[in-house]
Amino acid sequence: GEKRYIIAPEGIKQGDVIETGAQADIKPGNNLPLRNIPTGTVVHAIELRPLGGAKIARSAGAAVQLVAKDGAYAQLRMPSGEIRNVDARCRATVGEVGNSDHANIQLGKAGRARWMGKRPITRGESMNPVDHP
Repeated sequence: GEKRYIIAPEGIKQGDVIETGAQADIKPGNNLPLRNIPTGTVVHAIELRPLGGAKIARSAGAAVQLVAKDGAYAQLRMPSGEIRNVDARCRATVGEVGNSDHANIQLGKAGRARWMGKRPITRGESMNPVDHP
């Protein structure tokens, strides 16, 4: 019955029950060690070291595929296509991260980007020499 914030996976809605533990079902949002997840499953929020906290595939729409398991390691295919070995005791969440259309949002104007804390980008070569360190 603990309540925690998690990265929202695709396909779950408010009120769904999410399980954490080695015996959890293979359903979107459930978190379990890589050694207990079947090969070919799409996962996100993966630890690099056991109990180290999620480091891989946390941004909107991100997903990693569990390609193979050999002994103490699991092979993951990253969004970039890189195959990476990770300790099989590391935990991962089943499914891909939700909000995959996040990158397609049009802000419309520079001011709206400023409201969100995004600063303008200026090149030093376009300034007068006195204005650039």
